[in-house]
Amino acid sequence: MHPSKKIIGEASNELMGKKILVGVTGSVAIYKTLDLVRSLMRLGAEVKVIMSKDATKLVSPIMFEWATGEKVITKLTGEIEHVSLAEEFDAFIIAPATANTISKIANGIADTPITATALNFVGLKKELIIVPAMHLPMYFSPQMISNINKLKEMGAFVIEPFIVRDVAHYPDIEYLSNYISSLILRKRDLEGYKIVVTAGPTREHLDPIRFISNPSSGTMGVAIANEAYFRGADVVLVHGPLCSHVKPVVKKRVEVETTEEMANEVEKSVKEGYNIVILAGAPADYKFKNVASSKIDSHVEIPKVELEKTIKISSVIRKYDVFLVGFSAETAKDENELIEKAKIKKERHGFNLIVANNASRKDIAFSSIYNEVIVIGDSFIKKISKNYKTIIARELLDIIKDAYRSK
Repeated sequence: MHPSKKIIGEASNELMGKKILVGVTGSVAIYKTLDLVRSLMRLGAEVKVIMSKDATKLVSPIMFEWATGEKVITKLTGEIEHVSLAEEFDAFIIAPATANTISKIANGIADTPITATALNFVGLKKELIIVPAMHLPMYFSPQMISNINKLKEMGAFVIEPFIVRDVAHYPDIEYLSNYISSLILRKRDLEGYKIVVTAGPTREHLDPIRFISNPSSGTMGVAIANEAYFRGADVVLVHGPLCSHVKPVVKKRVEVETTEEMANEVEKSVKEGYNIVILAGAPADYKFKNVASSKIDSHVEIPKVELEKTIKISSVIRKYDVFLVGFSAETAKDENELIEKAKIKKERHGFNLIVANNASRKDIAFSSIYNEVIVIGDSFIKKISKNYKTIIARELLDIIKDAYRSK
């Protein structure tokens, strides 16, 4: 076995058993694809690279052979690789995809190894994922818009680039690999769903400087919102202050500070027709009865404070005809106690589903990239074992989708 293959499944096994072909064209963003193929391998995939002639002028095929542990294809031979590769591999990702390559595929021109292979993937109705990278005026040209729309109509999926100054930029690797993973495993199975997700903590101020909050980073809620977005849902993310490493990619998002603001924004979305509400945020349960308008001088006085309860978001939302999912972070000595506490909370707040995790554990939940949850419905209890929150989010949305359909 090639030494590079030792990283397969290093991060997770979510793509284990999947064979992914990666096409690389002549864009200066090509160097990022070295990281992409390694990232997909760490998620469990077997990866092979096919390069255009122009791409080989920018990066040697030897680099991609080192990265994947597989021989790189740079030209078609009598072995008709464009046919056999499409039959053998589960998905074809072209990253970066130049304007030239996009235009050729959209118009059925098969004069390069990449375009010929892409047309076979389209014909077999297999996953073809395009990642454009070019200057912004070219990306927004009428011709390019038309060609991208043609690709979408023929069943290809085009991942929008990040707009950075005047460039349609190659997306971040973590974002891109998570997006690709979701498309390969779930396709666009949530198209037509309208989902509101809350994420992160809220803050209740004593004065302009000091506040009550909690250690939520927003990782779980953002992972759910991103995953739903990847899978085609119309998603609104309502979030409090997030940790800097947490990156929401949802187009529709609203940042709030207080619990009341979070409740108001969720209700606003529900009134606009969003009918699945996932309360993955960690709003503060208490607020100060009296709030100072200026900073309290700690050298002069010790404030006497009185707390009162904040509004419960579920109490605002459950009067609407929505599918309501709650989260329950509890301290429990074992799973049985965790389940019992969550069941009480589910009935008290009128949740259709509740997702419980044990906040007393230091290896999951708050401020961790991992979680382990127990999902409780009206007629079932399902445990999702410890894993990355991105994978927990995927499995959780599977459960929510099934429960919503059977409602």
